[in-house]
Amino acid sequence: MEIVYLITGLVCLGIGVAIGITIGKRSARFDIAQHQKEAELLISRAREEAERIKKDALVQGKEDAYKLRKETEEEIKEKKRELNTLEKRLQQKEVQLDKKQELIDRKEIEILEKETALKGVETRLHEQEKELESIRAEAKAQLEKISNMTQQEAKEHLLKLVEQDIRQDAARLLKKVETETREQAEKKAREIISLAISRYAGDFVAERTVSVVALPSDEMKGRIIGREGRNIRALEAATGVDLIIDDTPEAVLLSGFNPIRREVARIALERLVADGRIHPARIEEVVQKVEKELDVTIREAGEQATFDVGVYGIHPELVRLLGKLKYRTSFAQNVLQHSVEVAFLAGIMAAELGLDEKKAKRAGLLHDLGKAVDHEVEGPHALIGADIARKYGESEDVVHAIAAHHEDVKPETEIAVLVQAADALSGARPGARKEMLETYVKRLQDLENIARSFPGVQKSYAIQAGREIRIMVESSKVSDEEALLLSRDVAKKIESELSYPGQIKVTVIRETRAVEYAK
Repeated sequence: MEIVYLITGLVCLGIGVAIGITIGKRSARFDIAQHQKEAELLISRAREEAERIKKDALVQGKEDAYKLRKETEEEIKEKKRELNTLEKRLQQKEVQLDKKQELIDRKEIEILEKETALKGVETRLHEQEKELESIRAEAKAQLEKISNMTQQEAKEHLLKLVEQDIRQDAARLLKKVETETREQAEKKAREIISLAISRYAGDFVAERTVSVVALPSDEMKGRIIGREGRNIRALEAATGVDLIIDDTPEAVLLSGFNPIRREVARIALERLVADGRIHPARIEEVVQKVEKELDVTIREAGEQATFDVGVYGIHPELVRLLGKLKYRTSFAQNVLQHSVEVAFLAGIMAAELGLDEKKAKRAGLLHDLGKAVDHEVEGPHALIGADIARKYGESEDVVHAIAAHHEDVKPETEIAVLVQAADALSGARPGARKEMLETYVKRLQDLENIARSFPGVQKSYAIQAGREIRIMVESSKVSDEEALLLSRDVAKKIESELSYPGQIKVTVIRETRAVEYAK
């Protein structure tokens, strides 16, 4: 600080000297005494100013030193507080560590004690196991002696009991899963099928091909036979149908495998009988005329079927084959009418499922096409129909649906599955088809025999024309869960051993009766 004061004084002195010199230069007229006074005055002022600056500097320095000291003391106090806090925390940590160490030491002592105890327990268990093994061997020998069963037999008996329990548990689980699944699947399936059936509620009349021609009198039989049988031979040669004239009053039986030839023979014979002129030339003329008329009728029937279904662009040869189905029947169900019905059902279900409705109708209408020629070509009618459809330009989806509707090939498209389902619906509904009595009775007997072949079955009844089999079981031998498994087993055996249209419902009935008499 003294250096600062000295420098300040020297500066002031220099300023004063400079001023004096300047004044001396400018005021030469002043004398030296006056200059000395002024210089002294300036020096005095400079000294006063230097003294004042010195005092101010001292005061400012003291204030800065005091402030710095105060701040330093505050920092030191803060550091001390932080150190005290850390020290306290460290002391607490040390206390906690000491406690944990004590706890660990106690745990180690307890573990050592438990290990010692466990060794003793293991030793005792080992001894007990040996004792139990001897007791078990002795008990096994006594059980075999009491029950008259060997160990293997007892094991098999226990396994059988366990198997029964597992089957019951599996049946309960299966019943639960089936119930949950059927709540959704059956509801949707029923909606689609019922909608399809309700929307196609067309009148159905099964037209059977007439094989008997009524005659006005028995005298007409002689005229049909002709001299030495020439008329009947001419008619059989022209139509390819056998005429059977027997003792049936006022009737002639037409026998032939081809339904169209049989229809030609029926119409031609009726016209000959009505006209009365029966001779070989007339027979050939009438038969040729009837064949031409029937060919037109067949084509018109095919065109009408495509028009009714709303399917267009079918090759004319396929239309003609469709018309020929008018004179074909399957279990007394008219095949053309059946094809139209399948087309409508398949189309409705396809529309409900968001599929191609027109393609489904087309496949349904053509699915039995092979029946128009299956007596002329070897092979299943489904594959024959598929080959014909492919030959005349039908798409592969339609061809596949035709080939797969009787499982001759595996269905791989949605349309094929729909056609298969529609075919089953049309053929399996009540009244659609008729069977021979012997076949019908045999199928019912086979159904009942299959049901009775399972243990626990008391009675079985085939009802609803063989569409359902009801099985009565003994409640003491078959539980509720086993009844579910029995229905599935019976259904699988029916599927593997019987051939039938549509589906067969298997119903297992189990009841428990409590009987008491009041005396």
